Amino acid sequence: MKRLVLGLLAAAAMSVTAYAEEIAPALLFDLGGKFDKSFNEASYNGAQKFSDETGIEYVEFEISNDAQREQALLRFAEDGRNPIVMAGFSWAAALEKVAAQFPDTSFAIIDMVVDLPNVRSVVYNEHEGSYLVGVLAAMASDSKKVGFVGGMDIPLIRKFACGYVGGAKAAGATDVIQNYTGDTPAAWNDPTKGGEITKSQMSQGADVVYAAAGGTGVGVLQAAADAGNLGIGVDSNQNYLHPGKVLTSMMKRVDVAVYNAFMDAKNGDFSTGFNVLGLAEDGVGYALDDNNASLITDDMKAAVEKAKADIIAGTVTVHDYMSDNNCPY
Repeated sequence: MKRLVLGLLAAAAMSVTAYAEEIAPALLFDLGGKFDKSFNEASYNGAQKFSDETGIEYVEFEISNDAQREQALLRFAEDGRNPIVMAGFSWAAALEKVAAQFPDTSFAIIDMVVDLPNVRSVVYNEHEGSYLVGVLAAMASDSKKVGFVGGMDIPLIRKFACGYVGGAKAAGATDVIQNYTGDTPAAWNDPTKGGEITKSQMSQGADVVYAAAGGTGVGVLQAAADAGNLGIGVDSNQNYLHPGKVLTSMMKRVDVAVYNAFMDAKNGDFSTGFNVLGLAEDGVGYALDDNNASLITDDMKAAVEKAKADIIAGTVTVHDYMSDNNCPY
């Protein structure tokens, strides 16, 4: 009997190992490219961390236009890729079609909700993290005028703007200048225009500018640094791009969503449904490292940590912008 139990345990262990080896993860990036130093690159970092830890390889694809979405997703599903993770809300329409055709394949989409039984939808409370960097921006600003440069003018990016305005105004900013790069997907990858908008905001008095614009944000940070002002990065930790000139970065842990989807599938624990990641779940936050340590005073740290605690406790409510066209501040 003992020998039989041991044999069954060994067989179970072998089946788990075999299952782990059988998963074939795939990652699809959004427009802007894998190395946009922002949203897509965070996705890549999560996939690479999984691969480094497990030795399991994954495949990836960078689209160059929206017309490729359904074809790329369908190809991965037909090839038996599982799980398949998509970075970006714009994958939703393609996912709704393909996921219904492949009910045994696990899918995950970041920044959008697709209500299908084999889909994990991961969204973030971007406004909470943006509130924190808004506090820091106002406290670092000499003029008490700060700027916000968004990418594509959509409700998702207005969530970033709204939280930023709330935090900045709460910490003493008198004005928050807001502009968007465009209303098409090209807005995510136009650093030249991002730089031009930043220069315009600085000419109006803004001395700290927050970019929530994907690859376009690289131009925002460059323009601010060149002028001797401060920029704020987004999604990934962008403090290293201009050490001493990037006040902080609003961390949106897209890497965690990708890593968890792959690892859960490997462990046989992949769950579907709706997932929200905010301050309480460490899904958003602000970056502090050697590159910006000299810019963040003890008073600033105390203020932003208090704001974080208040948001988590519910004593400060950050408007999520989704039901309104303008910030209520």
